[in-house]
Amino acid sequence: MSNPSAYQVPDGLLYTKEHEWARLTGGTARVGITDYAAKTLNDIVYLTLPPIGKDVKQLSSFGTVESIKAVSELYAPLSGTVVGTNQDLANHPELINQSPYEKGWIIELKPSMLEQEEKTLLSPKQYQDFLKSLDEHQS
Repeated sequence: MSNPSAYQVPDGLLYTKEHEWARLTGGTARVGITDYAAKTLNDIVYLTLPPIGKDVKQLSSFGTVESIKAVSELYAPLSGTVVGTNQDLANHPELINQSPYEKGWIIELKPSMLEQEEKTLLSPKQYQDFLKSLDEHQS
């Protein structure tokens, strides 16, 4: 495994140990997979996205991401209702590899239990420490 500090972990986001991130803005949460997940999956070629209006539960699967290496589940960092999906990913799933935190976002949620669930997510520092612990287990 490569050096955990080689992965981007932007401030201002919340993270899960399943390698998803959430950016909270104005009552919604934009969700995607982390740089670590994008690089681990390698070349992303396809994804399945939930329909607008679907209710998701924290840490339950809301879709899949397919790379040339594997198919992986996508897990919701927060419970809520899907209010948007990144339509650019239908024709350009590689945006997740190129720009996991900006152009490669996956869904937008209206959180339903934000106050309770927000404290269960990892800060950027906690997520970086988690990546370091993964690296130590693999060395």
